[in-house]
Amino acid sequence: MEKLIRERAREIKDTAGRDVRVLYEADAMRIGHEAGLSIHQVYLESLKNGIYPYRYVRNRQIISPEEQLRLAESRVAVIGAGGLGGQVILLLGRVGIGHLVVVDRDAFDETNLNRQALSSKDTLGKPKAQSAVKALEEINPAVNVTGYQLRLNESNARPILAGSHVVVDALDSVADRLLLEKAAKGLKIPMVHGALAGFQGQVMTIFPEDGGLSRIYGNGATGLDARERPEAVLGVPALTASFIANLEAMEVLKILLNRGRLFRNMMLFVDLEDGELNPFTF
Repeated sequence: MEKLIRERAREIKDTAGRDVRVLYEADAMRIGHEAGLSIHQVYLESLKNGIYPYRYVRNRQIISPEEQLRLAESRVAVIGAGGLGGQVILLLGRVGIGHLVVVDRDAFDETNLNRQALSSKDTLGKPKAQSAVKALEEINPAVNVTGYQLRLNESNARPILAGSHVVVDALDSVADRLLLEKAAKGLKIPMVHGALAGFQGQVMTIFPEDGGLSRIYGNGATGLDARERPEAVLGVPALTASFIANLEAMEVLKILLNRGRLFRNMMLFVDLEDGELNPFTF
């Protein structure tokens, strides 16, 4: 396969006029067909040989070939494929995460169309996890996607999350978030938490040794029923979901690439209407 890749790689100029060797996706698919391998495997070998998949060439100015390879070798679990999770899944798929695990028990309904990136007239009534798999097949066939149409619980959480490098909390229940955090900590996996209501939202990154969600929610016993939760009262507009999802996806990249400053041992609180981003340190 290495020989095929080198033969079909092409020399181009990037947007800054720099020389770069790239592999076009059509050529990668032909190589995969000839070698009996997935396009994901072809791209891994390409990056190992310093040849940039052409679809990622606009990443190259900020993500090095070595870092792009690290992303391609990474596995990220996104729990929830709705307003937050759908956006996170698409962002991580486009940037080149190699394997995504998607968990969501629900199917799309008409009320999801206002904000959930994976929802459309064609996906109404269809499982969200299944729709995520199909969407990524169309957007980036180099991403391996495993979908689970179920609710995460104490018995299935560990086997589903095992092997992941990062877990993303895109849930809408405090109890479910605490269960996810417990499982992630037990597996020594960092978790990125996100939540929103109205034009406000929050993001926090939690490593296994951190205090985590207890700093925000205590023991999780809010005493609120579903009708009293903030997102039920204030709603969940697309703008907030998209903004918080972008922050969550960026936290995932910072963890995987060991770059930048994480929202760790702190919570970033966002108020889009008032134009405020406030960090709360623990």
